[in-house]
Amino acid sequence: MVKSALDNGTRSHLDNDKIIYQLGIPEHFRAAAVELFDQAFGEKFSVAINVKEKRMKLLFDSFILDHAIAAIHNDQLIGIAGFQTPKASFTSGMTYEKLLTHLGFLNGHWAVLIFSLFERKALTNELVMDGIAVHKKWRGRGIGGQLLEGIINYAQKQQYQTIRLDVIDINNKAKKLYLQKGFQVKKEEYFPYLRWLLGFAGSTTMEYRV
Repeated sequence: MVKSALDNGTRSHLDNDKIIYQLGIPEHFRAAAVELFDQAFGEKFSVAINVKEKRMKLLFDSFILDHAIAAIHNDQLIGIAGFQTPKASFTSGMTYEKLLTHLGFLNGHWAVLIFSLFERKALTNELVMDGIAVHKKWRGRGIGGQLLEGIINYAQKQQYQTIRLDVIDINNKAKKLYLQKGFQVKKEEYFPYLRWLLGFAGSTTMEYRV
């Protein structure tokens, strides 16, 4: 269970000044990263893997921790932003073999099918966002925006030309943040026939020119 520095119920405006943003999630935060990711995307992932215990174990065994920006406060992981490069991604450890090992033949192939609907590959000179997750007690504090700035800074240093992401149609708050940071809408897709399965019926592809 991810613990927050705010567990005592108090908040200080100075807390944000004590947050460290760094490239890579330290290994001892692996379980905390899984908890954060499942807080943010568990409902979406439950379509593919509906048993939380199995989902959490798979994520624990799959994260590539150096493909993320971490937000740390008082030795607590409070936010993560995963990314994908042409070489690997934050979730690229979730291989076909691991899905079958963790879920079995039938459930594993069902998960492969669902994940194929979300599959995005980074092109040459391109970085792809792999999700931002902030602890629920720290949301609304600008941490997501700072994590996104970390992704942009990393892309600049590594001389990527573009950053690409997809945001689903029911996540207007995230779309607004990306627009504020300079992302532009490149493509919109609608698939209302999948709403019953995925919980959303469209997505917007956005791009940032580095």
